[in-house]
Amino acid sequence: MSHERRNREFWDADADDYQAAHAATLATARAWGVWRVPEHEVGALGDACGLDVLEYGCGAAQWSLALADDGARPVALDQSRAQLAHAHTAMTRRGSSFPLVCAAAESVPLADGSFDLVFCDHGAMSFCDPDRTVPEVARLLRDGGRFAFSHTTPWPYLVWDERRERVTRKLRAPYFGMRVFDSGEGTVDFQLSYGDWIRRFRGCGLVIDDLVELRAPKGARTTYPDVDARWARRWPAEQVWKLHKE
Repeated sequence: MSHERRNREFWDADADDYQAAHAATLATARAWGVWRVPEHEVGALGDACGLDVLEYGCGAAQWSLALADDGARPVALDQSRAQLAHAHTAMTRRGSSFPLVCAAAESVPLADGSFDLVFCDHGAMSFCDPDRTVPEVARLLRDGGRFAFSHTTPWPYLVWDERRERVTRKLRAPYFGMRVFDSGEGTVDFQLSYGDWIRRFRGCGLVIDDLVELRAPKGARTTYPDVDARWARRWPAEQVWKLHKE
């Protein structure tokens, strides 16, 4: 897939700079998105102790490291070898041990029904084709297993001013029919309307438990310069889907 190749090349080239800029922020354990909203407020994962867990697009696997400390049995998957090298370094430093899998999220080389929980924080669900990832997650989950993922809401894409490289208060792109956002300079991102997401989940036997729209906290700061805290106080820039398999 051309988008897989593009995204892999981007993350392999950018991994060192990305981790240098954001690793300290991402190491804030058990928190979501660019504002690091605590999991105890979001409630997306629940108690992972004793569960088989797949981090679906893990980067440097900061989440998996935290869940391993909580007694989970994580597997961390990413298609970028450079990002997984950072994960391996962090695991060695922490004295932690769990599998790191270098593979495309749209075709995971793991058995059906391998996991009690699949999740990602701006991972594979942002950069892969949902027509392939949603069925793949359903395949990997056991009956009753849980699926949680954060990603950017549609709104920053729809109000983005390319010339000024910032979000605005003006709609600039159509909501209906959106699917792929490709600037030609960074990652290839995937986005669907809410109805399209729901139909894909239902078609794969996934039941929606909640949709948590993350709001930037008052006085929020982040290491991500292309996000605007004042904007994200008024409109949701990120969200967390919570689902389970029937």
